[in-house]
Amino acid sequence: MTEPTTEVIQGTLDLMILKTLSLQPLHGFGIARRIEQVSKNVFKVNPGSLLTALQRLERDGAVDAEWRITEKARRAKYYSITRKGRRQLQAETAE
Repeated sequence: MTEPTTEVIQGTLDLMILKTLSLQPLHGFGIARRIEQVSKNVFKVNPGSLLTALQRLERDGAVDAEWRITEKARRAKYYSITRKGRRQLQAETAE
């Protein structure tokens, strides 16, 4: 059996992130928890992979980020989906 390519894994994670952010802006930990919750813990999101994916999506213009204070009074970077990200999500979902 062949190993899945990194491109497939990245594409899947990107899609899951965009789907999660289509509901509301979240910080990285919130995104990871939501993906794990929705997948009933089938998908465990590695923090390093998540950060890399978020940086890539931000660089590509699919998400925006801003620093905010969390509900526990800590600073965190909150991500939100952009119009470009919504179009990307629609295109990927249609396939």
